[in-house]
Amino acid sequence: MEYVILAVVIAVVAVGAIAGLVVSGRRRQQLPPKSQAPVITAPKPTPREPQVGEEAAPPTEAPRRTIEEVQLPAEAEAPEAPEVVEAVEVAPAEAEAAPAVEVPEPTAGRLVRLRSRLSRSQNSLGKGLLSLLSREHLDEDTWEEIEETLLTADVGVAPTQELVERLRTRVKVLGTRTPDELRALLREELVELIGKDADRAVRSTKHEEGPAVVLVVGVNGVGKTTTTGKLARVLVADGRTVVLGAADTFRAAAADQLQTWGERVGARTVRGPEGGDPASIAFDAVKEGIAEGADTVLIDTAGRLHTKTGLMDELGKVKRVVEKHGPVDEVLLVLDATTGQNGLVQARVFAEVVDITGIVLTKLDGTAKGGIVVAVQRELGVPVKLIGLGEGADDLAPFEPGAFVDALIGD
Repeated sequence: MEYVILAVVIAVVAVGAIAGLVVSGRRRQQLPPKSQAPVITAPKPTPREPQVGEEAAPPTEAPRRTIEEVQLPAEAEAPEAPEVVEAVEVAPAEAEAAPAVEVPEPTAGRLVRLRSRLSRSQNSLGKGLLSLLSREHLDEDTWEEIEETLLTADVGVAPTQELVERLRTRVKVLGTRTPDELRALLREELVELIGKDADRAVRSTKHEEGPAVVLVVGVNGVGKTTTTGKLARVLVADGRTVVLGAADTFRAAAADQLQTWGERVGARTVRGPEGGDPASIAFDAVKEGIAEGADTVLIDTAGRLHTKTGLMDELGKVKRVVEKHGPVDEVLLVLDATTGQNGLVQARVFAEVVDITGIVLTKLDGTAKGGIVVAVQRELGVPVKLIGLGEGADDLAPFEPGAFVDALIGD
């Protein structure tokens, strides 16, 4: 019996020991491992630089002098009165330096100086006609070639027939033809065809009502704004004072472009907001010209598409509004010479809206169709007054029939 009791006690003790070991193991798994504190290594001490504020080193006691050691002046001297400096008014610096005002090239004889620019028209029209007329026998085939040359140069059907008939008659009368005689003959007939008695001066002189008003009209792409700027140079070169009106409010940067042209010759530019009323700007430009006592007001209108009736009506409105100040002296139609006969379609439509008084042919140096001068004059019954012969600022020249024909046929 004793052995049984001893075995039971030993079993109970063993079960208790095993249970204690199990509970202890579980507690060890649930407890998180102890984290190790980071090791911080202090930096090595470095020599301190002078600091300010809280980092400044504590002040050191400097040796102080006693009152006996301080030397006092024998007599107190009155402080010197401050020197009074008169204020000098200094003009504020300009935000942007004003562009230097240029002196345009004189217009007298300008076309003669630019005659080399007509080389393409010269080869096609002038030299072509001289070559044909210099043939020993002028048969029907030759006269047909002469007629074809004139038509190709955009002289127009009626002017071509007229010129050929006159040349036929004069050549028969002349008989023997030397090169000099042919050149003189051709020059005389071409000048007569172009018209030597027409008034080609741009009316730009101030009158009793105020400054002369010049409207510049034309479709997009003909160089209208550039022509207006160049025309300002022409007038300034002839001694006129000019005010520019930037009434082309539909094309981006048109007013900036015109203002730049004006600044180069000292001409004021009147402009308004983009997309504003062109008639209002034109009215203000003339008003400004009257106030300044200017000789001429140049108004650059929008590049009207001749197929848009509404825009053409707007151009008529600009003219009517400007006329409240006084008469419009000039309406210059700008045409691109390279468009040839298409330019005549534009000319007809503009002539129906405003009374065209003169024509400006641009890009005449880039075309062999110099005969457009004759055709457009015949179409509108108004003279060509200015021609553009290049991209330079002074490449707009007053039109002179004699100098033009001389440039076409050469020396």
